[in-house]
Amino acid sequence: MDTSTLITFIIYLVGMLAIGLVAYKMTSNLSDYVLGGRRLGGGVAALSAGASDMSSWLLLGLPGAMYAYGMTEIWIGIGLAMGAYLNWQFIATRLRMYTEIAGDSITLPDFFENRFNDQSKILRIVSALVILVFFAFYTSSGLVGGAILFENSFGFTYTQALWIGAIVIISYTFLGGFLAVSWTDFAQGILMFLALIIVPVVAIQNMGGWNQTVQRVGEIDPVYLDVFTGTTTLGIISLLAWGLGYFGQPHIIARFMAVKSKAEIPKARLVGMSWMVFALFGAIFTGFVGIAYFAESPLDNPETVFIEFTQVLFHPWVSGFLLAAILAAIMSTIDSQLLVSSSALTEDFYKALFRKNASQRELVLVGRLGVVAIALFAIFLAYNPESTVLDLVGYAWAGFGAAFGPVVILALFWKRMTKWGALAGMIVGGATVIIWDILTANEVIPFALYEIVPGFILAWIAVYAVSLATKEPEKEVLEQFDKFKASL
Repeated sequence: MDTSTLITFIIYLVGMLAIGLVAYKMTSNLSDYVLGGRRLGGGVAALSAGASDMSSWLLLGLPGAMYAYGMTEIWIGIGLAMGAYLNWQFIATRLRMYTEIAGDSITLPDFFENRFNDQSKILRIVSALVILVFFAFYTSSGLVGGAILFENSFGFTYTQALWIGAIVIISYTFLGGFLAVSWTDFAQGILMFLALIIVPVVAIQNMGGWNQTVQRVGEIDPVYLDVFTGTTTLGIISLLAWGLGYFGQPHIIARFMAVKSKAEIPKARLVGMSWMVFALFGAIFTGFVGIAYFAESPLDNPETVFIEFTQVLFHPWVSGFLLAAILAAIMSTIDSQLLVSSSALTEDFYKALFRKNASQRELVLVGRLGVVAIALFAIFLAYNPESTVLDLVGYAWAGFGAAFGPVVILALFWKRMTKWGALAGMIVGGATVIIWDILTANEVIPFALYEIVPGFILAWIAVYAVSLATKEPEKEVLEQFDKFKASL
């Protein structure tokens, strides 16, 4: 382990904790802790959404998939870019306006309850349960990514690596809540962006240029150059379908709710999409160049291709900065997930069911304790060193996309939707993902199709059919929808 690399790493970690301490002093109530008091600027919201979205998947999972399979994996990047753009274009402004009109909702379960005037609390409870179940897997994926990083870079054991990363992330999320998460995400987003530009550019130059790189990869196996070889129509649909997940990711759409005004959304969309497209290309090229660069000594774990490049191509000081970018990607997602899970526990269980008159100080304390409890459970799930980042992310992404995606879209666009339709959509979407995954694993379903596809379709049908089959929404709900439409 090189001392200068370690020093760079420590400087970065201390900086993140410093941001957490500053945000701690600005956090006085639950709205501040969960949503930053709705005062995010467009640029911060965009990079925060991007950084919390991409996680270790962008620097470990996607380059690893490209390194292992070649250009056939590019479809996942295309699907994600399309989904993210549609989310910013059609969901961001509507959700920002409607959550404020619907009782100043500060969490997704909060919004569902207020949107449909659900006095029974069932929408809040079911949606909070969905959040806790699938974020357990999502957070675990980040912890696995962190363990891979520390294991390969500094020689720690898998278990030691798991705890080191977890302690730092828990610390600043515990302290500063949403503001700490958003500000650190902004810094981490810039760091990830620079790393994903620098690594592939230097690697390609090292290979003698782009043409030589492509030629070398083609000599190893022409299959690596073909975006269609080895894929099926269902395979391409499965990869493109990752884009559907954006409409239901609580940690991403929380940024839409936190923007200070709808006027900031166009700027946020431009910044966010520019960041995303360049970052995706950087990740894709990193894995692709790795096929040629490491041809003589293939990597044991494809997901370490970015880490290996940082160590063989750069001075230890620069290497430390680039490795910090991986940790940034991991931390920027886990902190957001911990915060959304904590808000589900605090706002949607503790306050709604047990302590309706709890003070703001008490709720913030419960939120902080929730961060610790959820993180400990995720660490337990991540204890299996055989877990891969991409598998864990894929499962959680599908769960949220299917359970919440159709419900969020139709709640913002369809006046006739009922609370029973929303409930049916959540249950059908989430259950389909779980059941489909089990049936595919046991080869009951004879073909491979990403579980978000049947989950999203069946959830959409469930929302529509059950809403039409149940009583029309109350007058107050319809009037609130009209008020929302007028605000646009």
